[in-house]
Amino acid sequence: MAARAPVRRRAFVVGAGAAALFAGTGAGAGTDAAASVAASASAAAAGAEPSGAAEAAALEGALPDFHPLLKEELRFPLAWGTSPIRDFRTWRRAARAKVEEHLFVARDDTPYTPEFGGQRSEGDGYTRELVTFSLTRYSRVRGALLTPHGTGPFPAVLLLHDHGARFDIGKEKLVRPWYDDTRLTSAQAWADRYFSGRFVGDELARRGYVVLALDALGWGDRGPVTYDQQQALASNFSNLGSSLAGLMAREDVRAAAFLAGLDRVDRRRVAALGFSMGAFRAWQTAALSDDIAAAASVCWMTGLKEVMVPGNNILRGQSSYYMLHPGLARHLDFPDVASIGAPKPMLFLHGGQDPLFTGEGLRVAHEKLRAVWRSRHAGERLDIRIRPDLGHVFTAPMQDDAFTWLDAVL
Repeated sequence: MAARAPVRRRAFVVGAGAAALFAGTGAGAGTDAAASVAASASAAAAGAEPSGAAEAAALEGALPDFHPLLKEELRFPLAWGTSPIRDFRTWRRAARAKVEEHLFVARDDTPYTPEFGGQRSEGDGYTRELVTFSLTRYSRVRGALLTPHGTGPFPAVLLLHDHGARFDIGKEKLVRPWYDDTRLTSAQAWADRYFSGRFVGDELARRGYVVLALDALGWGDRGPVTYDQQQALASNFSNLGSSLAGLMAREDVRAAAFLAGLDRVDRRRVAALGFSMGAFRAWQTAALSDDIAAAASVCWMTGLKEVMVPGNNILRGQSSYYMLHPGLARHLDFPDVASIGAPKPMLFLHGGQDPLFTGEGLRVAHEKLRAVWRSRHAGERLDIRIRPDLGHVFTAPMQDDAFTWLDAVL
């Protein structure tokens, strides 16, 4: 066996070449300045530190100089097709249990004890209300609940907001905040920036879906945390024997069960949908919850090894802690976790010029996903689409694709 070439003696590898990674984000980015601005917007949606375009074009991140050796040790031995378990249902139970083991947050059966009807208002073909309930034994939260006019039960969508390094709004990124004029300006600016000016939740309610949107810990009613406080927050969770990412995962599963259990909802027709960090949350919830029948994930999927490269936003830490389950990578890759949800219908939408996810990362993840769904004779239930002209956005045409897909699978 040939000896390995010695690793160069450096304490850290810092992200040089980030400018190339961030060039040409979004449609029509014809100049370096436009590309930098687009990259800044894309990085913000996934939690990059808010800053000017020049800094975004020189995004840095630190890796230990021996990180290639650490990558080699990641074999994902519990992945379907690699695991010695050959019965899929048995594998799915084992894989889900392994994920739950790494959440460091126990399952929770606290009664929801909901209070409905807060600040009720009529929309265009639907009713808005605030609902407050015990999401976990630790927290009662206030959510936006939209219900179509007419006779139910209706299909439903659990809407999961992005990160965006913008913490004053959470659920308001997706549902117009009829209850708070002070948040409306920020919410509309966010919708203009990423969603073609639309509020995704309101669009879904007009189309006949019950919609529930909540704040994750740190956003909106449950914040705001600052960008630089995230690392300390995650560290303090760890010191308390818990996990920030694990709590968010458990809360999303609890929210799915709450939504599915409403009398107005057809519990067999509940989907999760999210953009950026919300997309991560959508496929993760589909993997961990039997109450989610389908998931639409917009701009978050990759192979882990392929995203751990100099210049990528994930190397900053900070926002990454909301999506980091310590030690899980010794067992499963991101697409392996998403595959626990197979053969549920899943939609993955991506922008071909998204600077946060490499083309190789998408290729590796998509190949893994396709192999799992094909193994279940359910290849048609996995829908992967890449818009080559777009970056890290969820534009109106992409939304229309997602809505049409939901209509077809629910």
